[in-house]
Amino acid sequence: MDGLIMAAARALASGDPLGALGRVALRDDAPALALRGIALAQLGDVARARVLVRRAARAFGATEPVARARCVVAEAEIALAARDLGWPSAALDAARDTLARHGDVRNAAYAAYLAGRRMVLIGHLGPAEKLLAELDPASFPPALRAVHELTLAGIALRRVQAGAARAALARAGQAAAQAGIPALQAEVRQAHAQLEAPAARLDMAGQTRELRLAQVEALLASDLLVIDACRYAVHGAGVTVSLASRPVLFTLAQALGQAWPGDAPREALISQAFRSRHPDETHRARLRVEIGRLRATLGPLAQIRATRQGFVLTPPDGAVAVLAPPVRERHAAVLALLADGQAWSSSALALATGTSQRQMQRALEALAAGGRAQPFGHGRARRWITPPLPGFATTLLLPLPPPDA
Repeated sequence: MDGLIMAAARALASGDPLGALGRVALRDDAPALALRGIALAQLGDVARARVLVRRAARAFGATEPVARARCVVAEAEIALAARDLGWPSAALDAARDTLARHGDVRNAAYAAYLAGRRMVLIGHLGPAEKLLAELDPASFPPALRAVHELTLAGIALRRVQAGAARAALARAGQAAAQAGIPALQAEVRQAHAQLEAPAARLDMAGQTRELRLAQVEALLASDLLVIDACRYAVHGAGVTVSLASRPVLFTLAQALGQAWPGDAPREALISQAFRSRHPDETHRARLRVEIGRLRATLGPLAQIRATRQGFVLTPPDGAVAVLAPPVRERHAAVLALLADGQAWSSSALALATGTSQRQMQRALEALAAGGRAQPFGHGRARRWITPPLPGFATTLLLPLPPPDA
């Protein structure tokens, strides 16, 4: 490998894409094409970067499997930056195996981190943790250690583990400082800001206040009965009952929690759960059936007693608190994903939220009509962006991980 290629590679590793371009901009050999593609990706020109990296992979050919695998890893990183979550992960796994077999441990580990970060974005936290557990970052360079800790912090934030996230970010900050890469240091600072920003609203006995992530973690570990409108679940006594697939039952539980310590009138429960402004006997009969189902679902967490006006929630010990998202918005999960500042495709948003692409397109059109999201591009190149939500952490707005994740 000649001196210009090595100098360009060192410039990229130190976070200097312009310096790398200055050395290889006029060359069309395979290593120069790959380095130009990576440099353009760091500068934000994702479309041209992808074309150059693919050209480099074809130019290397089957006779240079390691270089070709590195191009695949670079393309996967570009796809992740472009939020192309539908990019074939099997190609990244094959490239990682090739690099590991040929002794390129560092790039094989980086391929694993790309796969892990994609899993975190789509809520597959269990597989991401398992993947990271296979790696030992102690022998990695500072930049790669920072990526490792940032991925761990992302998992901890999703799991509402503020202490673990803070420790991982402290280690990431030290590694990023040693690496001296401004973009990596900025990413660590942004993750730190999420820990200190309001992450949820607490509604309790008619009073509302904002909570940071650490306070949410403490609330969920307390003896309170918590109606969690961020994750559509009920927490209490170390037990969590998910109502994500039973929206009527959760709406009733939330209404009872908001009315505590008083009772919730039957008319209000019918209006909120069944969206009927003119209830009749059929609605009242249905309400009795759904309340019975909610009693059976909550089990030992709380009892529901009938009163003259309606129903009241009575936990065995402590009080009732309702945890609500920090942003009052119907499509809050979409805004939470867009708030990372990246340009998302509708297909990637649908994959990350577990909804159909048509549902996602309707949500994006509604957000665009209200000025909350903005599209650019056409056809398959169409992407969506939005300004970050000011002053709020969006961790608790992100989609709930699947039960088997």
